[in-house]
Amino acid sequence: MTPPPGRTVAERAAAGTGRGGSGPGAGGAAAPARGPYGTPGARPREPFANLGTVDKKNALRAGTLAAGTTLMMLLMSSPALALTRDDGDDPGTGLSVIETLGLFVLAPLVLFAVIAGLVMVLDRSQEKHRVTSRNVRTKADAKA
Repeated sequence: MTPPPGRTVAERAAAGTGRGGSGPGAGGAAAPARGPYGTPGARPREPFANLGTVDKKNALRAGTLAAGTTLMMLLMSSPALALTRDDGDDPGTGLSVIETLGLFVLAPLVLFAVIAGLVMVLDRSQEKHRVTSRNVRTKADAKA
């Protein structure tokens, strides 16, 4: 992009305008410098300036939809609905704390340990195919 005739890029930067025409800072009032690495006279960047208004609207719409859906799910699955019994409903006795911990914590850990142990014991790969620091070979007299 070539600058308009009559003013150089340095003159426009000193005047505080980005283009040499009308706009903020066009009357010769220079904006404060932004620091050693910023563009002198540039406007400060606003947060989320790279998002367009359409993106902001879509994000707001999606957030509203997600929040509304979550709220409706929470309202529809309230514990008050569990008070009415359904036909054929025959609940058993509840689990104690020990039974709950054993079923949902201890049993998965034991199952994981058994599977990991079986994988390690039944591993039939050969030692020379494993990549470890013991079998790495380097050439001692490599020529550059």
